[in-house]
Amino acid sequence: MQIIAHRGASGLAPENTLKAMAVALELGVGAIELDVQWADGELWVFHDRRLERCTDGHGVLTGQSRDYLASLDAGQGERIPTLWQVMALVAGRCELHIELKGAGTAEPVAALTRRAEAELGFTPAHWVISSFHHPELAHFAGLRPDLRLGALTASLPLHGARFAEELGAWSLNCDVDFVDQTLVADAHRRGLKILVYTVDEVSDERALANMGVDGIFTNRPDRFS
Repeated sequence: MQIIAHRGASGLAPENTLKAMAVALELGVGAIELDVQWADGELWVFHDRRLERCTDGHGVLTGQSRDYLASLDAGQGERIPTLWQVMALVAGRCELHIELKGAGTAEPVAALTRRAEAELGFTPAHWVISSFHHPELAHFAGLRPDLRLGALTASLPLHGARFAEELGAWSLNCDVDFVDQTLVADAHRRGLKILVYTVDEVSDERALANMGVDGIFTNRPDRFS
């Protein structure tokens, strides 16, 4: 089972920060997941729509200026990193699972993955691009058809894994609260991997392994080896 550090090692350092990414790398993870949003001409690594939970800032991230976002404390003195800063830190040492948080992200992420392959030692095999915003994910597929896609759901879909297959995805990424044996079997029957978020307890990981799940996203990669 693949262990993917969720927003970096976010149980050990502030989520989606360079510190969380560095801790994940120190733990030797094979993959890191992060979230990206587009604001003021830049891709920011940040999960929430609003700034309040994870920073000392206020408001909706996508409505803020570059200078304001760069000034915020994202915990323990960390800043909100740009996607390029994370790519430069990782430099091809593990896979990056990049979640597109809404419209306007596909094109700049596609461009930056190409630049990272040219300058930072990444290859197309290092990327998995995921989203709950399925139209944006489909748009990304048209820009970089050579990259793997992860189709995200926070539900148990009426028709199982069919939506992920229709998107041409490599994986179905499912909430731990909704995954079941039937969904796992349906995903595998369609040639899809199934990755589950967010799993921090060893007992949950064991139960998912028994279902045949292919990977988990965890805030605590130190608990799994």
